[in-house]
Amino acid sequence: MNKLFAIDEKTEEVIVSESPKGSKTIHFIERVAKKDNAELYEAVVKLTDMAKALDFDLKEFKSLDKTCQALYRLYRENN
Repeated sequence: MNKLFAIDEKTEEVIVSESPKGSKTIHFIERVAKKDNAELYEAVVKLTDMAKALDFDLKEFKSLDKTCQALYRLYRENN
């Protein structure tokens, strides 16, 4: 199941959650501090900026989302 990512700029954390396919429910998983995984934090910031862009490019968004998924998976495997 793919994870959903959001940024809490105040605490400099990535908020990680998931939603089963076809569900309207979102389940909180954890917060990952920027100091614990700066690469994931910066990737999610870029992903968030992409989503807000007027010239939104779905292909680029999906590519960066895959990168965020992989970075989070590696983080979980090592922590």
